[in-house]
Amino acid sequence: MRAVQYQDAGGPEVISLTEMPDPTPGTGEVLIEVAAAGLNRADVMQRLGVYPPPKGASETPGLEISGRVVAAGQGSDVAVKELVGKQVVALLAGGGYAEKVAVDARHVLPVPAGVSLTDAAGLIEVAATVHSNLRGEAGVRPGDTVLVHGGTGGIGSFALQYLRALGAQVLTTVGSAEKASLAVELGADQVINYREEDLAARIQELTDGRGVDVIFDVVGAKYLETNLRSLATAGRLVIIGLQGGRSAELDLGLMLAKRLRIIATTLRARDAEAKAEIVQAVGEEIWPLIESGDIAVQTDRTFPLDEAAAAQEYFDSGSHTGKILLTMQ
Repeated sequence: MRAVQYQDAGGPEVISLTEMPDPTPGTGEVLIEVAAAGLNRADVMQRLGVYPPPKGASETPGLEISGRVVAAGQGSDVAVKELVGKQVVALLAGGGYAEKVAVDARHVLPVPAGVSLTDAAGLIEVAATVHSNLRGEAGVRPGDTVLVHGGTGGIGSFALQYLRALGAQVLTTVGSAEKASLAVELGADQVINYREEDLAARIQELTDGRGVDVIFDVVGAKYLETNLRSLATAGRLVIIGLQGGRSAELDLGLMLAKRLRIIATTLRARDAEAKAEIVQAVGEEIWPLIESGDIAVQTDRTFPLDEAAAAQEYFDSGSHTGKILLTMQ
């Protein structure tokens, strides 16, 4: 099979397409013929040499795919064998930028009704990230006020729609007027242009000085102080990315006075049992919202597998809105 490899740490120029043996599914696993793979920031961080795959995971990048199940591992139970022939999406620890992948059957869901097999490739990782953090970790409830940083990226565009469906009041940050308009369409009640406005002051203005209940953050250190000062009493800061650095000074007095919580998570490194629980919850709670149209698929562009370098270069530009996909055909 064809698969993408990183020849070294660096820019998109280190990406190459190579021939590799087909993976062999073990007991409880299925082999999927990949139709498309979603591109995520973790793939870029791995390329840069700062986010290696977990122990035992494939060195091939790619955390989510869509495709058709073509085999079940020897010794698998009836439920696993019944997946053969089905169109599915799968959550991976690595290996998605390839024509075939073997994955734990518990990390697989059917393609949602009304979604094309290609577009479905960009759903499972973002859905699992958004749901496990906003509902599972932060406990967002209807009526909560939530700030989402980067509201038109792959994670942000999904989070805005999910929070709207959940009944939350949604604020988001964007970097242009064009992206602001899209963020409103996706579900943001208020949009802040971080290039032109004082973020902390604007949040206080929009919340009548109260602050927000939850902040969903992909930036990290650069926004830490602003985020903490923008939270309401008993607020929760959920950090899932470090685009703005990993080290910053922390005002513990502020946290004590406002009873704040900082939650930092990664999805990729969780064990198989934890991922199975998350995938099950996504199937039960998120898939119906997609099938009803409350959450729409946001695919920006697709690239063929042999243009993976161009796809990541486009991702690095920051101009995309929604998901970037790699197709195998």
